[in-house]
Amino acid sequence: MHIPSRDLTAAQRYKLLCGLVVPRPIGWITTLEPSGSVNVAPFSFFNVVSEDPVLVIVSINRRNDGRIKDTLRNIERAQEWVVNIADEPLAEVMHKTSGDFPSEVSEATAVGLELEPSAEVAPPRIKKAPFSLECRLWREVELGPERRLVIGEGVHMHMRDDVIDPATMRIREDSFFPVGRLYGDRYCWTRDRFTFPPANPPKY
Repeated sequence: MHIPSRDLTAAQRYKLLCGLVVPRPIGWITTLEPSGSVNVAPFSFFNVVSEDPVLVIVSINRRNDGRIKDTLRNIERAQEWVVNIADEPLAEVMHKTSGDFPSEVSEATAVGLELEPSAEVAPPRIKKAPFSLECRLWREVELGPERRLVIGEGVHMHMRDDVIDPATMRIREDSFFPVGRLYGDRYCWTRDRFTFPPANPPKY
């Protein structure tokens, strides 16, 4: 099957891309509402793109009725947020926070999610997350009428003690099992891992 992207509707392109570009990491973002209420929402159009400076990207679309999502509105106003990574024990509660909660309702409170103060930004982090990255707005790019790309600079990292070997600054594979996003309501585990030897080019 060969299809020029321009021949598909935006909805068709979204469906295909979400189903084929998998698994995707999930940026579980905490922001603050003007009232001080904590907004929590997962995004899978997300990744880390640089280590110097530390930069992450998240692409946020409008809701089906055209409303700007609370996460984007909070980031644009306060220019601070926290990206948290969800692992297996947090997967179900992470999915629950993806619902369309009213702005005045904190997803963290509604689903019983424990939070912890951040070090350099106002929004709190998720206490039991294996990794949290405090971010400040670095750039924002309008991708079209329905979607904006937010680039954040990571200013402070939090790693759960069991996840990192402090001597080598490498992850402990037997303690870190994040979940990935597939499509719709489908997710995946990351337990089934394999290793290749170094990819040395053949000798001619």
